[in-house]
Amino acid sequence: MKATALDTLITAADSALRTLFAPSRASRPCPVAADAAPVSALSDADKRLAGALMRVNHVGEVCAQALYTSQALATRDPALRAHFEAASREETDHLAWTEARLAELGDRTSWLNPLWYAGAFGIGLLAGKLGGDKVSLGFVVETERQVEAHLASHLSRLPEHDTASRAIVAQMKDDEMRHADEAQAAGGIPLPTPVQGLMRAAAKVMTSVAHRI
Repeated sequence: MKATALDTLITAADSALRTLFAPSRASRPCPVAADAAPVSALSDADKRLAGALMRVNHVGEVCAQALYTSQALATRDPALRAHFEAASREETDHLAWTEARLAELGDRTSWLNPLWYAGAFGIGLLAGKLGGDKVSLGFVVETERQVEAHLASHLSRLPEHDTASRAIVAQMKDDEMRHADEAQAAGGIPLPTPVQGLMRAAAKVMTSVAHRI
């Protein structure tokens, strides 16, 4: 049965409400470091730094939920829709892991999450509706490559002895790299260089703001 405009609206609203206001539930166990130290072993400065970085990572997962939901709604290809929905479920794991780690660190998620979600949803829908499936997949490839690089930078910035946060980020990085490879194999095409540059600039603004707010 073909989805109606009302069905699409309900699906979009449900995803947004669950992402922004419901506790996230992971389908996979949270990565654990064998030598993980209790949070009490971290200095206040280390906890603030780790909390800020994990808040940025949580924002990235909020945006991933918005992107994959909007792209699944935009495509008419059932197989591609299933691809986006499967990736979204893995991103939900990341959302739950970062949310839990923020709580352990005594920190919070970004106050601007509704704004980040709305912006990412609009971009994903635009890419899918105007560019078609190959551009939509290319957008996933470029997004995940940039996220992978961003997570690699966080591994170099997180306190060395905060192995609990580092284990989470390392697993997220591996997952994002695989998502990019899968989207490319599914037919994603390279985006124009100016578009890639705009995406990097937008991501820099988001990460800079989310680091604090």
